[in-house]
Amino acid sequence: MSGTTTAAAALRRRTAGAGANRWVVLVVLCVSLLLVAVDATVLHVAVPAVTEDLRPGAIELLWIVDVYPLVCASLLILFGTLGDRVGRRRVLLLGYALFGVASALAALADNAQVLIAARALLGVGGAMIMPATLSILRQVFPDRRERALAIGVWSAVAAVGAAVGPLLGGFLLEHFWWGSVFLVNIPLMLVSLPVGRLLLPESKGDGRGPWDVVGALMAAAGLFGVVLGVKRLGGGEPVPSLFTLLPLVLGAALLAGFVRRQRRRTYPLVDLRMFGRPAFSTSVGCIVLAMLALVGLELIAAQYLQLVLGLSPLQTGLRLLPLTFAAMAAGLAGARLLRRFGPRLMVSAGFCLTAFAVALLTAMGRDDNSALLLTGFVLLGFGLETTLFGAYESMLSEAPQEQSGGAAAIGETSYQLGAGIGIALLGSVMNAAYAPGLTGGVPGVPASASSAAGHSLGEAYEIAGQLGGPAGVALRRAAGDAFVHGLHVTLVVSAGLLLLGAVMALRLPRAMQCEGEDEGAVAVPGPRDAVESRVSV
Repeated sequence: MSGTTTAAAALRRRTAGAGANRWVVLVVLCVSLLLVAVDATVLHVAVPAVTEDLRPGAIELLWIVDVYPLVCASLLILFGTLGDRVGRRRVLLLGYALFGVASALAALADNAQVLIAARALLGVGGAMIMPATLSILRQVFPDRRERALAIGVWSAVAAVGAAVGPLLGGFLLEHFWWGSVFLVNIPLMLVSLPVGRLLLPESKGDGRGPWDVVGALMAAAGLFGVVLGVKRLGGGEPVPSLFTLLPLVLGAALLAGFVRRQRRRTYPLVDLRMFGRPAFSTSVGCIVLAMLALVGLELIAAQYLQLVLGLSPLQTGLRLLPLTFAAMAAGLAGARLLRRFGPRLMVSAGFCLTAFAVALLTAMGRDDNSALLLTGFVLLGFGLETTLFGAYESMLSEAPQEQSGGAAAIGETSYQLGAGIGIALLGSVMNAAYAPGLTGGVPGVPASASSAAGHSLGEAYEIAGQLGGPAGVALRRAAGDAFVHGLHVTLVVSAGLLLLGAVMALRLPRAMQCEGEDEGAVAVPGPRDAVESRVSV
């Protein structure tokens, strides 16, 4: 072998992760995604156990659930653009390390405040990991057809993580204490950190101009304030409250200042001209609407299965499993569906199918109807994943290659922002529909007890247990009926949001355009490259 060939091989190893081909890189990125996706849902089935052990207040419980997506959404733009500047692999590996440390802290938390802080650190780690995985994927798959397949696999893994979270959480809660649901992150991190360092390619943006630190902090603080204000509204705080209005006003002002700052800079942190492309802006809007309509339902569904139907955490995870299998199937079939039907029809049809599934689930009642739940969850999983796949693929393909980190951050910010606002918004709808069924009074139950039971179904059951006798039975029955009514109202609102998304998706391109693929992607040899390399040797 000549010296020139040896030098070229060494350069390739440095830039492409020791000669890993792009499909191996995809596997490593999917493990990264699994790390974050599992943590995003593993806590859902553990909420009752956390409530019983740590005794958090209503606001503290909301913080325990919401602080992860809140912090993650706030910092995605900061870390996504930082990855474009200093290296996406470097930010990803730092995210792995922080995620592992925060997971250990969450597992050992002995009060609500420590758990909230640990979940916030997990959000920081997630903000490092999520945009890096998508931006690296965008770099190593320059061909749109291959990239669509890679995104399909990526999204299928996200569905696996979303389902494995509750299932794994349920299994662990059956045998261990609630803190064990966080320990599952540590083995994944211990594997991902050395493997990612060895195999993942390093890539950066064009590096022109200074990194806008002030702009990144403005975006982070603005997003934090807006989501925090909405979250407080979702927790039942009055609109005129200073601690509700102040974060909303300051957050909106900071985001407006951020947009103005980016438009005036020669080298902006985020190129807002991307939003001038209908496919990009519409895709971002579709991601927000899909998550806004559905993420809150996942938490409510877990409460319905456990508190109304009386299922164990493990049984709850198993009931939600069909949703995941359907989402996996949609992700794996997504590339073929996109080529056949195009982004417009695919995303719009996905919204419509998901809205139909949500409307079908309004038939849920106090009694267990396993056939209805199975059908509804399968349609829900397939429709949602079809929608998100088409939106993500269109968004990434519209973004310039050198802005892939920022574009991925915008996509993930949309996802997390929609999720955080969805939990708050649908939680508000749920509370508004649930509370009147109890605060108006329950026959045979003291007025103070029925009023207190209007805060949440879990609190109602606890009060019913303290009352005992016929009064306790009556309160428990009334609370269950009020929760089911609230669930139906929430489902109708979600279906309306999804149909709005179907209309919005009509702005997407009719067909999948594959001409003029990107140049200058990170050199990651595929199977053919490996064969040619062996022949030349």
